[in-house]
Amino acid sequence: MKNFIYIMLILVTAFGCSTSNMQEKKISKKGNLTTNDTVKIINEEINYEIIIIDPGFNSWYVSYAKPRNYYSQNYLETRNRDWVIGWNNLFMRGSRLIDMAIDYQSNTNYGYEVNYLIYNYLTYFQLTNKIKLGSFVPRI
Repeated sequence: MKNFIYIMLILVTAFGCSTSNMQEKKISKKGNLTTNDTVKIINEEINYEIIIIDPGFNSWYVSYAKPRNYYSQNYLETRNRDWVIGWNNLFMRGSRLIDMAIDYQSNTNYGYEVNYLIYNYLTYFQLTNKIKLGSFVPRI
């Protein structure tokens, strides 16, 4: 069964209103990067895809994200499970910050790359919006 998840989050701020300088960054499981402001997280083995549209994430990611393999996959999965529950709770309550729920199954192995990128996006989201999605404090 194909699991497709689309996360579309557009933050309209004084700094993010311009779309003329948007860049696309495509990140696949193999680590291929191209430039743009849309981030695609793909694991082709399990037909899993997330699309993130957030004008500030790419620059934050390049500036603050720890290198791959800095965290263990278990570390990333534990935080992602907790934070996705918080994300989905905000979505269910009608938060204007969140456009869609995340379908993250705790019994599915999404692989390191998918977990790494979801972790970094959820860390970015919490720090930039000054909210806490779960019991773990986001850190960079």
